[in-house]
Amino acid sequence: MKIPGTVTINLEDYLELVEHTKKVSNLKANTSRAAKEMSVFLSFLCSREDIALYIEEFNRQSTTSKIVVEGSRATIEFTDDKNEISDK
Repeated sequence: MKIPGTVTINLEDYLELVEHTKKVSNLKANTSRAAKEMSVFLSFLCSREDIALYIEEFNRQSTTSKIVVEGSRATIEFTDDKNEISDK
C-alpha cells in the first residue's frame, strides 16, 4: 500500500542514503555471483566424488537452504523464498 506524501531530509543524509543503496546493490550482485560459483563447484564435486551422504546431512541440518543434485548438476534452493542459484 502506497501512501502519497513527501518527506524532507537534509542533503547529507540523502547522499549517504544514495551511497548505501549503491553498496547494497553491489553486495547483492557479488553475493549472487558467489552463490553461482558455489553451485558450479558443487556440480564439479558431484561429478568427481560420491558426496550424496554429505549433501543429505547438509540438507538435514540446514534450515535456510537445501542442495538439489540432478545428474551431475547441483543447485541451491532457499527454503524461505525459493530463489534458485544455479550454474546456468
